[in-house]
Amino acid sequence: MSDVVRLEPDPRGRMRATPPVSRTPPVTAPDDDRHESDDDYAAPGIDRREIRKLKRGAYRVGDRRDLHGMTIAAACAKVREFIESSRHHRYRCVCIVHGRGLHSAGNASVLKARVRECLRHHRMVLAYADAPRSDGGSGAVYVLLRG
Repeated sequence: MSDVVRLEPDPRGRMRATPPVSRTPPVTAPDDDRHESDDDYAAPGIDRREIRKLKRGAYRVGDRRDLHGMTIAAACAKVREFIESSRHHRYRCVCIVHGRGLHSAGNASVLKARVRECLRHHRMVLAYADAPRSDGGSGAVYVLLRG
């Protein structure tokens, strides 16, 4: 490397000057804040491409559970029970139908938010995302479970 000589700048201006290298990395939000939305979730250490696979329907759904008409407490208990049962059956992916809340007061889906909150805190859930449109769309969620 001792015989390396810096090239003269191009007199015709074809080469752009390189931007200076910044020594400090840009400030970013912590990883916990990037999941503000409940639309999808990937546990720490899980590749976000798994979410795309779930949304595409790349995983075969082992079982389904419909929560329509349940109270929030009953739905959360049923979700926990369903996840444990699915784990014992060795299902990799399951579908939970919570509805879109179209017939609720104010057309707001209360179950959707609570079910996804329950899934986020369950230790067996690796990721979840809205089901494909053919399987319920935003009224259902595909859940990827630990193997």
